[in-house]
Amino acid sequence: MKLIEGGVTAAQGFSASGIHCGIRRNTSKNDLSLIVSSTPASAAAVYTTNLVKGAPLTVTKAHIADGKAQAIICNSGNANTCNADGIEIAEGMAALVAEKTAVNASDVVVASTGVIGQPLSLDPIRNGMDELVGKLSESGSRDAALGIMTTDTVPKEVAVEFTLGGKTCRIGGIAKGSGMIHPNMATMLVFITTDCAIAPDLLQKALSGDIQNTFNMISIDGDTSTNDMVVVLANGLAGNAEINAEGEDFTAFMQALNTVTVGLCRMIAGDGEGATKLLECQVSGAKTLDTAKTVAKSVICSSLLKAAMFGADANWGRVLCAIGYSGADVDVNKIDVSFRSNKGTITVCENGAGIAFSEEKAKEILLEKEIEILVALNDGEYDSTAWGCDLTYDYVKINGDYRT
Repeated sequence: MKLIEGGVTAAQGFSASGIHCGIRRNTSKNDLSLIVSSTPASAAAVYTTNLVKGAPLTVTKAHIADGKAQAIICNSGNANTCNADGIEIAEGMAALVAEKTAVNASDVVVASTGVIGQPLSLDPIRNGMDELVGKLSESGSRDAALGIMTTDTVPKEVAVEFTLGGKTCRIGGIAKGSGMIHPNMATMLVFITTDCAIAPDLLQKALSGDIQNTFNMISIDGDTSTNDMVVVLANGLAGNAEINAEGEDFTAFMQALNTVTVGLCRMIAGDGEGATKLLECQVSGAKTLDTAKTVAKSVICSSLLKAAMFGADANWGRVLCAIGYSGADVDVNKIDVSFRSNKGTITVCENGAGIAFSEEKAKEILLEKEIEILVALNDGEYDSTAWGCDLTYDYVKINGDYRT
């Protein structure tokens, strides 16, 4: 398996585009994206568990209930959430795709992201459809990635190539996510495509299993969005024997999918609103997997720890504090804590107590852009990893006037 270029259009048979149609005021930013498979594809998705859900999620659930889809349309700048006509607008977006392509409206995934509770007009989308469809390209992943961004500062794309049964397969994706990220059973907006042949039920199994250790292990600010969705389309054009049962091919597919999703996780976490650093908490030696995951997520969610990382302050007490209130069954007298970056590793706590260490060396390590927080529970054999970012002044600035 190897990393390749191409993002969501790396796999055979997929094209994508992104344009500015007029939903967002800033004319220099794309606000409408389209991804199309040349043939109908197996489809799987997971969604936010927030009780307040965007209308596009309701429409998408209905459209892929048969395990099939062929296109994804997504707008940014408006979430189409808590709108009386939200379902009508989302269905209208699918109908516009059908009108301009050979795709049936019932095979269109619909997504929206942006401000909640603002009416969304179909007019700019309708007016931009000719351009959007006309720009569909096998090199259009970057434009599509730009079109789904809100407060993101960089587009997020990953793709890999791997082999199944002698056939070369590819899987790639794009994502958006910067704020309102604390998912449960989904995350942000993530669109993944593959030319691997896999049955819809196995595709859903792969996705639902993967997100438990990837997207569900990210937290930026503790807020779960209303529009979070992860969708995978698999059109089978690679020509491999269809994966319809667990086995070696399913395991290989899971590994490829995980490579893409972990890559996107790191990009999302590192681009948190106002963030200057990517934080990765690695927990080892837990009694159970649930314990490892609970500890990792609690540490990465701690506002105090995130603020300390912004200030390059090796305040390891905040790590133990987060572990202590996590609810995990741990022996605090066995816990070791270290910080690691490209500048080296420094141990700051052993057996639940502080030890002498160089504050100067610790600061040098914590001034880097990527910081690893290493927590050894020394009480078992289970590990887990969670991702987040530091908490900065700019997070408040961004969200203080997000709507206005």
